[in-house]
Amino acid sequence: MDILFAQIQADLRSNDALRQTSALLLALQQSAAGRDISVIAKSAVEEIVAAPASAVCKKLAFDLIRSTRLTADLWDSVSTGIRSDLHFPDPDVTAAALSILAAIPSYALAKLISDCNSEISACFDSPSDNLRFSITETLGCILARDDLVTLCENNVNILDKVSAWWFRIANNMLDKSDNVSKVAFESVGRLFQEFDSKKMSRLAGDKLVDSENSLAIRSNWVSSMVDFVWKKRNALMARSSILPVETFRATVFPLVYAVKAVASGSVEVIKKLSKSPKENGSVADSTAEKLVGVSDLVTHLAPFLASSLDPALIFEVGINMLYLADVPGGKPEWASQSIIAILTLWDRQEFASARESIVRAAVTNLHLLDLHMQVSLFKRLLVMVRNLRAESDRMYALACICRTALCVDLFAKESVRRGQKPLSGTDIASLFEDVRIREDLNSLTSKSLFREELVATLVESCFQLSLPLPEQKNSGMESRVIGALAYGTGYGALNWTEPALEVVEVCRPCVKWDCEGRTYGIDCYLKLLVRLCHIYDTRGGVKKVKDGASQDQILNETRLQNLQRNLVKDLREVNTPRICARLIWAISEHIDVEGLDPLLADDPEDPLNIIVSNIHKVLFNIDSSANTTNRLQDVQAVLLCAQRLGSRHPRAGQLLIKELEEFRNSTLADSVNKHQCRLILQRIKYIFSHPDNRQPANMVKINRQSFSLSSSSSSCSSSFFRWAGVSEARGDYPFTHHKLTVQFYESSAAQDRKLEGLVHKAILELWRPDPSELTLLLTKGIDSTSLKVAPVAHTLTGSSDPCYIEAYHLSDAGDGRITLHLKVLNLTELELNRVDIRVGLSGSLYFMNGSPQAVRQLHNLVSQDPVLCSVTVGVSHFERCGFWVQVLYYPFYGSGAVGDYEGDYAEEDPQIMRQKRSLRPELGEPVILRCQPYKIPLTDLLLPHKISPVEFFRLWPSLPAIVELTGTYIYEGSGFKATAAQQYGSSPFLSGLKLLSSKPFHRVCSHIIRTVAGFQLCYAAKTWHGGFLGMMIFGSSEVSRNVDLGDETTTMICKFVVRASDASITKQIESDPQGWLDDLTDGAVEYMPEDEVKVAAAERLRISMERIALLKAAQPRPKTPKSDDEEDEEKEEDEEKKKEKKDGEEDKPKGPTTLSKITAEEAEHRALQAAVLQEWHILCKDRKG
Repeated sequence: MDILFAQIQADLRSNDALRQTSALLLALQQSAAGRDISVIAKSAVEEIVAAPASAVCKKLAFDLIRSTRLTADLWDSVSTGIRSDLHFPDPDVTAAALSILAAIPSYALAKLISDCNSEISACFDSPSDNLRFSITETLGCILARDDLVTLCENNVNILDKVSAWWFRIANNMLDKSDNVSKVAFESVGRLFQEFDSKKMSRLAGDKLVDSENSLAIRSNWVSSMVDFVWKKRNALMARSSILPVETFRATVFPLVYAVKAVASGSVEVIKKLSKSPKENGSVADSTAEKLVGVSDLVTHLAPFLASSLDPALIFEVGINMLYLADVPGGKPEWASQSIIAILTLWDRQEFASARESIVRAAVTNLHLLDLHMQVSLFKRLLVMVRNLRAESDRMYALACICRTALCVDLFAKESVRRGQKPLSGTDIASLFEDVRIREDLNSLTSKSLFREELVATLVESCFQLSLPLPEQKNSGMESRVIGALAYGTGYGALNWTEPALEVVEVCRPCVKWDCEGRTYGIDCYLKLLVRLCHIYDTRGGVKKVKDGASQDQILNETRLQNLQRNLVKDLREVNTPRICARLIWAISEHIDVEGLDPLLADDPEDPLNIIVSNIHKVLFNIDSSANTTNRLQDVQAVLLCAQRLGSRHPRAGQLLIKELEEFRNSTLADSVNKHQCRLILQRIKYIFSHPDNRQPANMVKINRQSFSLSSSSSSCSSSFFRWAGVSEARGDYPFTHHKLTVQFYESSAAQDRKLEGLVHKAILELWRPDPSELTLLLTKGIDSTSLKVAPVAHTLTGSSDPCYIEAYHLSDAGDGRITLHLKVLNLTELELNRVDIRVGLSGSLYFMNGSPQAVRQLHNLVSQDPVLCSVTVGVSHFERCGFWVQVLYYPFYGSGAVGDYEGDYAEEDPQIMRQKRSLRPELGEPVILRCQPYKIPLTDLLLPHKISPVEFFRLWPSLPAIVELTGTYIYEGSGFKATAAQQYGSSPFLSGLKLLSSKPFHRVCSHIIRTVAGFQLCYAAKTWHGGFLGMMIFGSSEVSRNVDLGDETTTMICKFVVRASDASITKQIESDPQGWLDDLTDGAVEYMPEDEVKVAAAERLRISMERIALLKAAQPRPKTPKSDDEEDEEKEEDEEKKKEKKDGEEDKPKGPTTLSKITAEEAEHRALQAAVLQEWHILCKDRKG
């Protein structure tokens, strides 16, 4: 290999262009094979880039440079070569030199742009198409980058140059060359896409200090380009029409984005963010002119949807026309043409991986179509959604379809009320018209979860209709909302019960499903059923016209009554044991018992008999196991049903008395069930024993139980009363698909929790989306939470060092990277010609380009003039990490002094070592300053994970990795002076943990035991890479009285229990306990090793035992029995002593005088401290077990 590399280097040194070309191609081949070609890259820089060569050789050399790493000195040589090539007479050589500008490091780019401004600007006017193409392509890539925006923020001269270049790029969209025009469209489109797709807080990269200026800079560029495209739209559309078809795609997005921004008013928002004054004499376009502009663009794009043979072009045009379809004044035809064209790509093999995008685009804009088109697409879209692989996209598409279907149903019913002709297919049942979906709904088992997802999404959408929509502030960015969606989400949502009733009718077969233990979809259905029964008050029967009921209400109540009777018959076919008791609850709570035919009392098909028989089935189910059912909950549910049903109707009471007596006397009932049965039987029997009680409400006591009997409540029969508080229906569904802790680990439980999370996320994303950061910046101003505050900087150098370095870091969890920002200050009185900043890494950090270290060369540092630089690295996993900064300062740079500096290049190639040594006369001997390491807190690699307390405590026992730490901190005061009992001011009770609120943790819950002596805090977080971390903090205070000072200082002992989903997480915490506590509390809590904890506990136990022994020793000896005469004498003596103490003298304390009386507060402290310690012991036992 050395011979091959030597041959390549020899060819590069030759002046033969053909040999140089062959050598560079061979070097690129070696680089593609994964070999280190840094030695060849050095020769290429010296012999090709920095020397005259042909355009082909230059281009190949730059390609070689991009595939390897260069040192800072070699980049200086590259910059020198670029400067010379910009004056080269051959425009192809200049074009090749310009192409490498995008690879220049950002710290060297500013100087190069400033020095070569005139040469770069002159390239736009070159007669060479290749040179104009190269400058447009290169600057289009560079000028939209984050680092260049940061450079413009810090240098006004660069900002002016870049702004002028953007106008030159925009003018090139009308260039006579097709290639130049295409790449100019792509460059402007890239600027728009960067602004539209990235978060506002990151538009200026990771440097968020004064980021409102960076945001204003980019906003100014975007608004300028939007104005240019809008004013030149006709010329640009004409220019794009004569481009080749394969390049037409590049022109679509810039035109659509700019026209949409003007038509929707969002360009005004962007201009406000840019802080630029309005142009003098500029007149805003009228609404009609904006609509004409949109219509012209649609007319320009529409032919490509029908006549194009390029699927990629159809997709691009279709997506962008949908983007235009919701502007104010838009037409449904614009959306329908696009959706039809996009859906034709579903079966194309090249778009198999883009099916999620196709469906998402269609369902997101479904509301823009007319009613006929929406109805015709429902069935087709559902079949498509069913075949999607990505769960989040499938849930979002289902949420869009369900929302549109509900709104269409509401709109169609309102149209019929107004006398219009009914439109077929607008009801909810049309969603299930497809044969496969209907069969899936009616079958008992299914291999897919789609039917559960569909039912759950439909039900959750109904509940969203019943809630008022959040108020949205007008920001000028609102889209056009037409037809059914506007009515359904507006005042028409007041009639949400009508489509909801149709939902529960259509989805009735779901109660028979066998879902292998999953219950989320069925629980959602029953929850909606109970809500509707409560709203319509089905237990009171169907209302009549004379009672003020409308015809629609009578019809709906009749349908609901029939549905209840059908569900009663379905009780025998329920295949999920957990659902049987819940269905009994949903029916028995709201069924109209009075409406049953008394002549069918002995009929097994009578609904009441079916309900009672199924109650018997649940009570005497001896085959139930923890995996299939929750017997404790099921029995409690049916006993409550028996109590409420038996108190409503005499025949129900008679049947249930028999069942309860039998269950009470069986071996299946535990002591709690037996007592509960006895109480229920007493209540039901009391009602039977008072059939003619028509007195007003009174209180009756039976067996020390108080019951309230209300005669004002409506009677179930002429002599049978309903008890308030016992039989009233509240419309609640007190069940959940969450299982017991013992069932938490089952696959069915995990699938239920996952499905619930996906459905809720999709529903909230659609119905209650978070406002965009652009909207927040406009409504709340630049001080909104989207712009972060710069953290506190840390000093890395010593006080006597000639260079002062200050550093802070910013984390970006989204991209998984950390940026270290350094400020270098020359503290000497001399100008330092050169200072090298070297940054090494430890732990999980890595450089994006794979290099082992970063070097920043700073030139001409003026005294007391700060210089800023930054280093961005990635984070591979959760591990302690840090930056190691080293300063190489050259006091003799350029003086020619000879030194024996060997450098830290032992690990590098010998060729590079020889080059470094050859530069010794120029560099001089450096002075190496080693700085303090900059460590990244472990907490910065975490994200808060919102979780409910119930879910947290269910998940807590399943986390395999655990670590326990003990920490202490001291706070002033004790007892009620330092706890939540203090009414005014902040309590110092939790003073050591107050900084936890600023760390990336979600506070699940907190419980301060008795508000005096102890507390328990729970936190949840996730690592950047998905690992879960839960933390509990137990605290107990110990009072240490300072007798000499007369004050109290209290020590808080905290036990930190951390459990994680992966042992690698706890390993990092356990490796440095004090470091973890410092990360959490910024040094407020001191780590206490376990040995010291045991010694302190033993010491406290010894002191307690000594005090107990002293107390026992102070007790008087037992007296011997005395005669009656002696006792009388002693009584007389005691009375005489009491008379002597009338003057207020106190009894003398018995026992040793060193013991003081224990106050109630101290006793409470000790008792509560023991309670918290008991929790620790339980945790320790669980860990050992």
